[in-house]
Amino acid sequence: MEFPLEKLVVSSSCPSDPKKDNKNKENIMDADKAEFLREFGSDYGYPNGPKSIDEIRATEFNRLDQKGIVYLDHAGATLYSELQMEAIFKDFSSNVYANPHSHSDSSSATSDIIREARQLVLDYCNASAKEYKCIFTSGATAALKLVGEAFPWSRESCFTYTMENHNSVLGAAAFAVDVVDNVNGGGVSKGHEAQVKLSPHSLQRRNEAKILEEEPTANAYNLFAFPSECNFSGLRFSLDLANLVKENPERILEGSPFCKGRWMVLVDAAKGCTTRPPDLSKYPVDFVVISFYKLFGYPTGLGALIVQNGKSLVLKDLMLDVVAFKFSNFRLHYCDATDAAKLMTKTYFSGGTVAASFADMDFVRRREGIEELFEDGTISFLSIASIRQGFRILNSLSPSMMSRHTAALTMYVKKMLLGLRHEHEANVCTIYENHDLKVATLLFQLVCHESGSIVSFNLKRPDGSWFGYSEVEKLASLSGIQLRTGCFCNPGACAKYLGLSHLDLLSNLEAGHVCWDDNDIIQGKPTGAVRVSFGYMSTYEDAKKFIDFITSSFVSMPNKLENRNMLRTKSISSSNEGLERNAVYHLKSITVYPIKSCAGFSVESWPLTSTVGLQHDREWLLKSLTGEILTQKKVPDMCSISTYIDLSTGRMFVESPRCRAKLQINLKTDSYPGGIEEIKLRGHRYEVRHYENDVDLWFSHAVGCPCTLLRSSSSQNYSCLNEDRSRNLCRDVESRLNFANEAQFLLISEESVSDLNNRLSLNAQKGTRGTAVPVNPMRFRPNLVASGGEPYAEDGWRNIKIGNKNFMSLGGCNRCQMINLVHQSGQVQRSTEPLETLASYRRVKGKILFGILLRHEIQSKMGMPTESWLRVGEEIHPNSE
Repeated sequence: MEFPLEKLVVSSSCPSDPKKDNKNKENIMDADKAEFLREFGSDYGYPNGPKSIDEIRATEFNRLDQKGIVYLDHAGATLYSELQMEAIFKDFSSNVYANPHSHSDSSSATSDIIREARQLVLDYCNASAKEYKCIFTSGATAALKLVGEAFPWSRESCFTYTMENHNSVLGAAAFAVDVVDNVNGGGVSKGHEAQVKLSPHSLQRRNEAKILEEEPTANAYNLFAFPSECNFSGLRFSLDLANLVKENPERILEGSPFCKGRWMVLVDAAKGCTTRPPDLSKYPVDFVVISFYKLFGYPTGLGALIVQNGKSLVLKDLMLDVVAFKFSNFRLHYCDATDAAKLMTKTYFSGGTVAASFADMDFVRRREGIEELFEDGTISFLSIASIRQGFRILNSLSPSMMSRHTAALTMYVKKMLLGLRHEHEANVCTIYENHDLKVATLLFQLVCHESGSIVSFNLKRPDGSWFGYSEVEKLASLSGIQLRTGCFCNPGACAKYLGLSHLDLLSNLEAGHVCWDDNDIIQGKPTGAVRVSFGYMSTYEDAKKFIDFITSSFVSMPNKLENRNMLRTKSISSSNEGLERNAVYHLKSITVYPIKSCAGFSVESWPLTSTVGLQHDREWLLKSLTGEILTQKKVPDMCSISTYIDLSTGRMFVESPRCRAKLQINLKTDSYPGGIEEIKLRGHRYEVRHYENDVDLWFSHAVGCPCTLLRSSSSQNYSCLNEDRSRNLCRDVESRLNFANEAQFLLISEESVSDLNNRLSLNAQKGTRGTAVPVNPMRFRPNLVASGGEPYAEDGWRNIKIGNKNFMSLGGCNRCQMINLVHQSGQVQRSTEPLETLASYRRVKGKILFGILLRHEIQSKMGMPTESWLRVGEEIHPNSE
């Protein structure tokens, strides 16, 4: 098997001095940082703030450095400050806060805190309490849903949004469509598709509909939604767009009849509010959505909807300088703002939202305050109390300083990524930015400008093919770098920047791709991207470690010497080819794993079946009560459950340190009181049988969660071939398998494990991987261990014969983080090894290969049945005819 040039490395024989290497790295870092500060030092690190960035990290985020974590997913959720949490704990441990729906002293104290918190939210957006109200919700999504439910939709209403909106904004379209459906007897007509999407794009409706018989009137209320910052590309939208929508909707919808009516504007500020909150003293925005864990990490499950509640003084642009693309002729005037709060309607009522209601008749009088009217039940008052500490953190730095700080890091990372080249000057990185697109209208250039704290990108190999985003995320995790991949719940922006058509999206769906999966390359195109995003506590060191990771893991540079590595194209050098032909291999061990992800047992000999390989191998599995298949990745303690099968008595014995009694299971039992069902696993369907309740109780106690034991039925077990091929799974689809992931057998060699251990030891001596812990072959859960020859000789085996039994190689086994689980002294520990070291020299097209997968070829050349037992010590003949 040949590995690509840019990914196979072996250590050279040059001696290394760890102290000298570390000193050289420090000098390089100092020089690189000095260059960074020369370019970005005026904005980076809060030079005029109360604390420098280094002080902030040392005093408030010390846990990152202690754990060696580089956190780059602040667009998903930023991090809470340790001082922030200490202040919250001190507050809660010193005061008593009760349900605010009462008149006790504790309840009154809670009410005061809530009023203070509302004002803090309004102040952060520079909103007058006379003109705006703050409604607390369970999150930004709940706030958007509230707008959709309460908006005064009519048959003539129009809901328009930009392609860059989050799914939570797109979901509000259902409320607008439902209203039209109820009145018209169908969906929106084709002639009015612009009702739901910003021109020039048209929406492909799910349902056909009748054409509206009358033109929309000027009395209809319409809603326009856009994000303050796109969570896919980081593109920031100017709030001048709100002015343009309200004053001149014809320019937005390009003459559509739905441009008539009274326009209201919704801004999704969940991401953009972090470093650039909307200034509501200048812009007539009707609804603003905020998420607090995006602002300062804690609390989660709390958001806010800011609603306009009266007229406001607006600084607006009345004239556009089309030539220079700049705004001019600013002047003050009063905008006749719509009272959005009073237009919102609501059907449901609950405790706290009503002034009075009768239980035995249809009578309810709702409260007049907009906050009380829309905050159902008892609000999360302790979470609300805690946001005061978060705002103290943000206000001490100011949003403008945070914006400049994160922008410096963002620009630096973009510059470095775009400068990366493979050995033949091929570009490595494609960054998804607005200036790379063909802008459809001048208007779009005027209202969409700048970039926030996000960098979304994909990486290419030297041959022009794409690295999958799952590969990037997997290796980043091994390097202690936390980032995000996929489409980030922003399907419009994802399709726009990746250039995916409707046909592409439907084809991807048919191929099995759904949100959050790792199906990252389909038909040669990425299905998503890699995203890094910065927070106010991010540092240059975070950015530099990320760039170094990308450079070392994905850039082909054969002459690079700083790691004293050299590259080669084959796993076995040509000088060993003669030795390989004369090598003698033997079967060193046989291991059977009856229950998927539980410990196996070694044997001297074991029977082969005509279908599934080793008899009883992966014949059982554990399933949670919610239907989830349990594995060591999710339940690491499964590795402590030992198994043994006695073929002479027909019984399986199972033990666990959590259970006093040893469990015995009769293999020949015909009665399964639990019944039979069909399950689906990795594209295969299985008929499975249940056991008695006492068996399930034993395993539930052993793994620490309720579960059931299932056994694969010998009568029904078949592959969904179309599904396997469309999803491009690396799996044996020609044989009937039990619950093995990919094939009947996994084989590794002792020599390959020995070479890996030598590399782990060498890395530890260099100080690059911590302390070396020797890896036992059983860490890889092989069925067969071979002995003899050179390391990785098995890579080139097309088929093998063990004794007189024939096997076909299905290729290398793609390893996952399960091999990083170490079971010692009754405890399961996680590490980054050996997968991190394997990734440095055994990575091919997104896979980290170690060991080979085999299928038993059941017929001999003469057409006679082969011997049905494997035995330790039998000779192995590679590539035998």
